[in-house]
Amino acid sequence: MNQASLQALDITKKNHWHNRHPAGGYTKWMSVIDENIVHTWVEAKTNVVLDFMDAELLQVVLTESDLLNRQFHILFDLGKVFDITFKYKQAITDLFFNWNPILGVIAFYNIPESMRITMETFDAVAPQKISVMLANSYENAVEYIIAFKKGLRLTETSELENDNDPTLKKQFLQAIARISWLNMLDEQVTTPPPDNHYYPFFKAIDSLRSDLIAKSLEKEREVQLLHQSFEHRITQMVIKMNAQTEANNKLTRVTEKEIGILLKRIAAQESELTRRTTTAEKNNGLQNLLDQIYSLDIEPSTKKVITDCCLRLIETDSVDKKLCMELTESDSHFLSAIRHTFPGLNKRELRICMLIKLNYDTTEIANAIGISTRGIESIRFRMHKKLGLGKHQSIKTYLSELSVT
Repeated sequence: MNQASLQALDITKKNHWHNRHPAGGYTKWMSVIDENIVHTWVEAKTNVVLDFMDAELLQVVLTESDLLNRQFHILFDLGKVFDITFKYKQAITDLFFNWNPILGVIAFYNIPESMRITMETFDAVAPQKISVMLANSYENAVEYIIAFKKGLRLTETSELENDNDPTLKKQFLQAIARISWLNMLDEQVTTPPPDNHYYPFFKAIDSLRSDLIAKSLEKEREVQLLHQSFEHRITQMVIKMNAQTEANNKLTRVTEKEIGILLKRIAAQESELTRRTTTAEKNNGLQNLLDQIYSLDIEPSTKKVITDCCLRLIETDSVDKKLCMELTESDSHFLSAIRHTFPGLNKRELRICMLIKLNYDTTEIANAIGISTRGIESIRFRMHKKLGLGKHQSIKTYLSELSVT
């Protein structure tokens, strides 16, 4: 193809058809030649290492050029490329074997010597449906693609090289690419006969493949052991957490119960404190009233009746106070037992039972209750029947025996 024919080809460029790589120090540009040849080149001040393939940029160019469902070709200028990363190599193999748009030819030109063996490896590993061209120049590459589009098949530059056995070289590079880039460790390496000059090199590659398989299996075993170890540790941690949760729940229940008991005790103590405060205030009031009565100039008999009444009230409160101070835990159990056994007893009768149990005599009980001695005798008679006692059975004896029980 002459220079005039090349210049006559239609070229489409757009300002946004580029991608900047700040870390790599270069910009990737693309244009479209002759409707379906995607021309790619690198703009940089120095030679660079390509870090990834810019698949998204290629997708944009194909979409805007209506090439997603038509065959297209790639023309790649490597004039500013010193090397490519392993990630980039995998991306090109992905373009070969896992790319939805229809790729026909990928042609590289201006290939530096440092990139020659890598490009030949791409040529070796490419599937038959994709033609890889290693051209000496832009013109040579375009001429090859134009011929391909017309259904012609020109001889590739890589096949024109003066190589003793280009087929073996291609097989060798193909084995390297399958092992390194595609991780095809199960693929057997085709070796030439033992007397061939290249036989040791192929055996070395096959030995490397076997070693990598063994290393991969060992890695899988290590990962499996680590997985089992972590699973065991996780199980143990779950068991420990569940046990700790159950222990915490039990402790919470016990604590809540203790808090309930303490709250009841606090409420009882507050009630008792209030009662004692009220009793003390009442006694002080009665004592003041008694002192005022003593100072009154009234009929002696009337004064005696009033003062005796005040004294009985003061004595009753004193007995109540003494009773509260004397009550023990066993006394509380005694009252509970009496209340449970004889639910028909009223509060005053229960109080009399407690006083009898504490060895208070009839007069002391009468003063504590605030009624006459005869009134106490009458109540004890009725209690005798409520307790179900015999005619000659003593209430005091019965209550003492019940207390012991």
